[in-house]
Amino acid sequence: MATRTIRRTSVTLPALDEPGRYLSNVTSLEGGRGRLAEFQYTDADLRELDLAETHLLDGRVTGLTSRRTRFDQLRVDSVEFTGCDLGSLRWTDTKVSRAVFRDCKLMGAALEDITLDNVLFDNCTFGYATLTRVRTAGPVIFSGCALRETLFNAAELTAGLFDACDLRLTEFDGGQHRGLDLRGNDLSHLRGLTSLRHVVIDRPQTLQLAEALAAELEVTFGEDTDGR
Repeated sequence: MATRTIRRTSVTLPALDEPGRYLSNVTSLEGGRGRLAEFQYTDADLRELDLAETHLLDGRVTGLTSRRTRFDQLRVDSVEFTGCDLGSLRWTDTKVSRAVFRDCKLMGAALEDITLDNVLFDNCTFGYATLTRVRTAGPVIFSGCALRETLFNAAELTAGLFDACDLRLTEFDGGQHRGLDLRGNDLSHLRGLTSLRHVVIDRPQTLQLAEALAAELEVTFGEDTDGR
């Protein structure tokens, strides 16, 4: 079974290339009776995508572009999303298990009450997104992602790891983050540092956190004011 491992965190990936498995091409993600399994959905260009109370199981979604996207109570198991642009994404009340989001654009997305378990976000763009009450029930990796000015609000990222991500003005507001692995990132522009109790960092990153704290507190340095 394929995995993606960074430091101590390993994510189990979808097993879509096993011998004997065949993915059928589909023209819609709306399966019969709210379930779509063993599928391949490719290069769709949609004005709107609205999925509710749907279960996506064992499939690939590639090159999907949607200008307005709404997911509600969408269960995702063993699915790969590659090169997707999910515009104006509003995603609520969902569990995502053993899934990969690779080279996806989620600009300005609003995710709320999402449970993640063995999920990999690889080279995805989340700029200006808001993730509210997002919870890691199992390992979750953000690798090479752009999270500029993204807000994690009341999130629980205890099984999470960020690696080589753009965290400029990324903010953490409340939540539980004990064990969150932030090694391998520049932390000097983070916001909401008091929410990051018991996270894991490298010793040299202590100086980066000090720089971020000074910026957050809007301190004034004496040498900049002396002699004025």
